[in-house]
Amino acid sequence: MARQEQKQQQLQVLSALDTAKTQWYHFTAIVVTGMGFFTDAYDLFCISLVTKLLGRIYYTDPTKPDPGTLPPNVAAAVNGVALCGTLAGQLFFGWLGDKLGRKRVYGMTLLLMVVCSIASGLSFSHTPTSVMASLCFFRFWLGFGIGGDYPLSATIMSEYANKKTRGGFIAAVFAMQGFGILAGGIVTLVISTVFRKAFPAPAYLVDAVASTVPQADYVWRIILMLGAAPAILTYYWRMKMPETARYTALVAKNAKQAASDMSKVLQVEIEVESEKLDDMTRNKEDGLFSSRFARRHGFHLLGTATTWFLLDIAYYSQNLFQKDIFTSIHWIPKARTMSALEEVFRISRAQTLIALCGTVPGYWFTVFLIDILGRFAIQLLGFAMMTVFMLGLAIPYHHWTTPGNHVGFAVMYGFTFFFANFGPNATTFIVPAEIFPARLRSTCHGISAAAGKAGAIIGAFGFLYAAQPQDNAHVDAGYKPGIGVRNALFVLAACNFLGFLFTFLVPESKGKSLEEMSGEADDKEAAGNVSNAVQLAGVEMV
Repeated sequence: MARQEQKQQQLQVLSALDTAKTQWYHFTAIVVTGMGFFTDAYDLFCISLVTKLLGRIYYTDPTKPDPGTLPPNVAAAVNGVALCGTLAGQLFFGWLGDKLGRKRVYGMTLLLMVVCSIASGLSFSHTPTSVMASLCFFRFWLGFGIGGDYPLSATIMSEYANKKTRGGFIAAVFAMQGFGILAGGIVTLVISTVFRKAFPAPAYLVDAVASTVPQADYVWRIILMLGAAPAILTYYWRMKMPETARYTALVAKNAKQAASDMSKVLQVEIEVESEKLDDMTRNKEDGLFSSRFARRHGFHLLGTATTWFLLDIAYYSQNLFQKDIFTSIHWIPKARTMSALEEVFRISRAQTLIALCGTVPGYWFTVFLIDILGRFAIQLLGFAMMTVFMLGLAIPYHHWTTPGNHVGFAVMYGFTFFFANFGPNATTFIVPAEIFPARLRSTCHGISAAAGKAGAIIGAFGFLYAAQPQDNAHVDAGYKPGIGVRNALFVLAACNFLGFLFTFLVPESKGKSLEEMSGEADDKEAAGNVSNAVQLAGVEMV
């Protein structure tokens, strides 16, 4: 009976979107919004490929037995400052997307990303400290633009999609992150190979000064600046997309414009239903801190924010510090045995292999299966398997560090990425774009994503120090002893297990319209408590 009432109250323009067959405009929307995510991932993760090179170029003392590395505070800043900017951008642009509209704010974020990608590579100065300060400044604002892309890309795709394949469409946008990570590895691989052949250099052991050729300074700059290319290519198409009908109708309350825009997109005649829109939006102006929102969606927001927070502690620790883990298991040789460009090549080759075998396939498993299995089941499975594989790395860690066993470690490590992406890394992005009302959808997605980036910052800064060996004799220069890689992996396993538990706060949204999930098509209050969330999820799993 309730579903019949909702169907009767639903605007024709929204019903048309919910029931539309998959059309060309769906794929256009995926590519246009997805290229933003491709750029985001490239920009966020390519820095991890060049931090070793930055240490060699700017902090090497040729009298010492090992090449230079970034001091702890500089390494933390270079790796983490973009994440801090992303957190701020998610909150600000998420809020702004609900105030000014998705399309208008979307263009702002893209331009900011283009300018700051180029500026990051142009961080010229006379001293290492000032170069790093300039780089960190521009990467903060780059992250700020990237932050806006999260809530806006997810919200635009969810509001354009039909309810039958909506999860797959939003997952496809997010899956572009995998290609962005892969592209970062491939670009670095190609550029380091070209420069290695053009400017051959001996290993650091042989000649400390000659092992880092002056031209190596161009390598990291080119890699960072290339992040602007995909954003520039899609800017025109972003500006051509009309505002989403759900924003135009339910937030801007312009039934005529919503019907006109979607008539062109869907190529069907859509009736203008101003009176019905007035009925739907009447008494629905409650804000984020209202008791009505808290009753219906309070636990949902807690669930989406907490699971994303816990996931990103593990996920960003893994991604940003793959190179350190690979070195500790002897997959990448000691820095002193290689030239600077050889080390960049080795690091990018290892990261590309992990992305190709574990990261990218995981995303696409989610794309194809999310509307069959549901969000809840995939998120639970992902957190559970990440916990298992993290423990599988941590418990016999000494076995993995012995010669001949690094391939097994790489396979296990790849599986943790696979189940992150065929799991909570995708679903934590998808669900907040589906379950909250249109007037707060971008804001709530921004809050959830910002909680994730808070976890990422903990992962980026914390793992850097925590993974240092407990034995003071083996600690990297400038660091204090930590808990070691093995114990750090145990901590990440615990985070994944907690994520599994908090998933029970998040409702299943498979096959439901956005208005049904948010309550905008139903005048009756629905308490958003834990038992309801668990019941919803349980019903869908059955």
